[in-house]
Formats: sequence, C-alpha cells, structure tokens
Amino acid sequence: MSKGKIIIITAPSGSGKTTLVKRLLATHPKLAFSISACTRQPRPNEVHGKDYYFYTEEEFKQLIAEDAFVEWEMVYTGKYYGTLKSEVERIWSNEQVPLVDIDVQGAIAVQKKYPDSSISLFIQAPSIEELRRRLEKRGTETPETLEERIKKAKDELTYASEFDTIIINNDLDNATLELINTIDDFISED
Repeated sequence: MSKGKIIIITAPSGSGKTTLVKRLLATHPKLAFSISACTRQPRPNEVHGKDYYFYTEEEFKQLIAEDAFVEWEMVYTGKYYGTLKSEVERIWSNEQVPLVDIDVQGAIAVQKKYPDSSISLFIQAPSIEELRRRLEKRGTETPETLEERIKKAKDELTYASEFDTIIINNDLDNATLELINTIDDFISED
C-alpha cells in the first residue's frame, strides 16, 4: 500500500525540476503534487491553491506559530516557503502518494521526518554554466537575483550526496525516463 509514502524532489533553480515533475505526474495518477506555501508574489499565470498557496509574511508566520508545517524556511531574503501538514494529509487521505517539490534544505527536513517511507531525488543541471544559461533564458531574473540563485545553486550542489538518487538533467528525455523508473521502483515496494 502506498499510503504513508512520500516522494521528495529537489534541485537548484534552473535544473529542469519543474518540467521533470510535470512529466512524472502525467504518467502516474497515483501521485499527487503537494502544493507548497510561500510568501513571494505569484508569477504570471500562477494560481493560488494550484501552483502555490500564496500568503503574506504575516499569514505565513501565523501558520508557523500554529505548527501547520511539515517544514518551512526563509529560502531567499524575506521569502518564506513551506510544506503544509494539511496538504500531505489531504493527499494521503485520497490514497495517493504526495510528491513534494521543494528546495534542498526543505527536502532534507522532510527526509528526516519520513526516513523509512520517503525517497529523495536531487535533480541537477550538467554544469553551473548550463544552469546560468537556463536561468537567463527564463527572463524572470534581475542581474542581482540571477547571481543570488547561482550562489545558492553552488551551495545546494554540495548537499547532493545526502539524497537517495541524483539525476543529471543533461537530456530531458533520458532524465525523465530515469525519474519515472526510479519512482516506479519506489511505489511498487511494499
């Protein structure tokens, strides 16, 4: 039975994690995306309750005080992110496996909370240069935020060995296949 299992996927920004997660979810109806909470402003086309739960900093801090999170942290200056307990429980109550797509520190925290029922995957670009190219191509970063993300990515890469599986996203189709096969094995375990 998959109830109680949890899939944790993390990556430095620009590694292709979001694309890989969308492809994985499209092939596995048993998985459900765990929607994270955050305090950043929605990007164009992002919807509250679908892409993220968007909160003000004050609302987020109130949820922290209420112990509403599996994990939370300030990822970037003034920008809080977290995984709501109610979200994970909602997915389990639907007899699905939550897929938590979060930053490296949050992923380590979730992995520690569910050491016997989780699998953790670290997605990385083939190089920092490729990561920079991908982030620049997005067109969503200022020069300052780009440098902040590159610095953070370099730090996050030092934690890769703490995860169960590392997938290098050099070729999207190969990385997708590796991800799907890894999750198939995890879900089929008793």
